[in-house]
Amino acid sequence: MPPFGDADARFLIVGLAPGMHGANRTGRPFTGDHAGILLYQMLHKYGFSSRDHSESADDGLRLKDCRITNAVKCLPPENKPVGAEINTCNEYLANELRTLPQDAVVMALGGIAHRAIIKALGKRQVEHKFGHATLHELDAFRLLDSYHCSRYNTNTGRLTAAMFDDIFAQARALLDK
Repeated sequence: MPPFGDADARFLIVGLAPGMHGANRTGRPFTGDHAGILLYQMLHKYGFSSRDHSESADDGLRLKDCRITNAVKCLPPENKPVGAEINTCNEYLANELRTLPQDAVVMALGGIAHRAIIKALGKRQVEHKFGHATLHELDAFRLLDSYHCSRYNTNTGRLTAAMFDDIFAQARALLDK
């Protein structure tokens, strides 16, 4: 699945993989499934999106200074990517990361996306551990970690709307400096 949004964006959100009932069906990341509900609300609240919800790839929603991509480009079996799929798609992610401007902020949604980003940069995982609300100052850009906005994480309270709002406020502040 190709990335969605502004090709010259300073804000890149990296998810896991296209969801079976969402992006794989609609053709747009985080569209048509539960994970996109909170994401698009926050994108709109912080000025990155023209609308607060996404229904389909042709619903008129536009991203502003923002692009969304995934660590894995195709729907993984049982909706859970394995290492081989992440490794296969990692060069695509590395190419996307190379296009970012120097002052960019990358948000990793979940540990798998975080590790794929670190791998794509040729960095050591042990030196850049995933942690919700952790900011990593990297050579090329700043990496901001968040728990994934999946139904499981939001239903269990691992990620609350307030926690996700805080992450977006931090990303907005970093970009506005």
